[in-house]
Amino acid sequence: MSAGAGEEVQVALLHGGDGAVDKGPDSEDLVLRTWVESKKLWRIVGPAILNRVSSATMNSITHAFAGHLGDLELASMSIANTVVVGFNFGLLLGMASALETLCGQAFGAKKLPMLGVYMQRSWIVLILCAALMLPMYFFATPLLLLIGQPPELAAQAGTVSLWFIPLHFSFAFLFPLQRFLQCQLKNSINAIVAAIALAVHVLVTWLFVFKLKLGLIGVTVTLNFSWWTSVLCLYLYVTCGACTDTWKGFSGEAFSGLWDFVKLSVASGVMLCLENWYYRILILLSGNLKEGEVAVDAISICMSINGWELMIPMAFFAGTGVRVANELGTGNGKAARFATIISVATSSLIGFLFGVLLLSLHDKFALIYSSSPTVLQAVDDMSILLAFTIVLNSVQPVLSGVAVGSGWQAMVAYINIGTYYLIGLPVGVAMGWFFGLGVAGIWAGMIGGTAVQTVILAWITIRCDWDKEALMARARMEEEDLCK
Repeated sequence: MSAGAGEEVQVALLHGGDGAVDKGPDSEDLVLRTWVESKKLWRIVGPAILNRVSSATMNSITHAFAGHLGDLELASMSIANTVVVGFNFGLLLGMASALETLCGQAFGAKKLPMLGVYMQRSWIVLILCAALMLPMYFFATPLLLLIGQPPELAAQAGTVSLWFIPLHFSFAFLFPLQRFLQCQLKNSINAIVAAIALAVHVLVTWLFVFKLKLGLIGVTVTLNFSWWTSVLCLYLYVTCGACTDTWKGFSGEAFSGLWDFVKLSVASGVMLCLENWYYRILILLSGNLKEGEVAVDAISICMSINGWELMIPMAFFAGTGVRVANELGTGNGKAARFATIISVATSSLIGFLFGVLLLSLHDKFALIYSSSPTVLQAVDDMSILLAFTIVLNSVQPVLSGVAVGSGWQAMVAYINIGTYYLIGLPVGVAMGWFFGLGVAGIWAGMIGGTAVQTVILAWITIRCDWDKEALMARARMEEEDLCK
């Protein structure tokens, strides 16, 4: 093993590689341990935030250019991106998070070549899954008509969806590459490549829309170009010598153990998809209320603010998953528990500060999006709900990250079904319509579902036998060795 790789492995531990640390809460000063763990956490979280901001900015630029082409073009792009691409994006992203469990634990256990094998398994599973999802793109127009979209909008959104097929397949390659690097603490390259892709996106959008006058199709193609730029850059980085310890070339081992990998990937995909779509349903429900246009405008503004801030806890989701998986892979359950505590505390503090900031600007922040007095008042009325959602969402993704790092995805998927769709959604509908509370009632009910889910995950995490989880992670790595 090279010196650089050895340093990377040691960083995964709580303090060096001599195994003399994390024997308990009294093994060293708590402040020092917190500082050391925070540095390791932010080494993952910081680049993850930049990566997510760059990706979101590319989408925002695309929507902005589509909006300048016309209202129908903007609506078509939004519907295609949200309904068709958004569903597949969430599912494939979730399925790729299985690598955070397996690669993270393998890295902690110093089974470095297994990271490359796991990534190849993920490519196989995600490519097959992406191929099975293609009918959504080919039949997007009738699908959109089925859910009540106007014929002209459905037809144009269907055409846009077809041009998004290359983007769709880029997810199957990009997400495993990102998690492969993230789990070996090389997340900074993900952020650098995301910034390069953003620069390419701006250049290509200017060329296709302003110079070549390719219209809506040109705007759509820019996203394909930018995401495949990320795929190519990361693939070249991995295969051209930067990951010599974890990438040993293509291997036949990738085709073994596929069924177990599929089960974990599907559980991960369902778990994150259920979360991803939960609050999107809020916008659809709002459109069916009286004064639905104002309700949709107001809730869309709130969800946009929430979405931008959510990049921070979602980065903590990634960081927590990696840190917990790394420590479980080393067989150090106490260090995994300590990493969980630091992640939850840090993310919660940031969420609380953002919540306070929004409450102090409750009558001003919506001016970024609208000048309508009616919409501004509606957003002001919901600012308390938005602040509470932000605080709650600063905890929930971190606990989901613990679940990913520990391999609990299937259990959390069942919890999400129960809390989100059997509690939160029915309560929200009842409060919105039967009790006449409108969009605020729907939102409050759905927040209740998230709160119940968070309490359940917190209880499971607190009651967790971390030493047992560490033994299970080590056993999984030993089983892989026996299967070779």
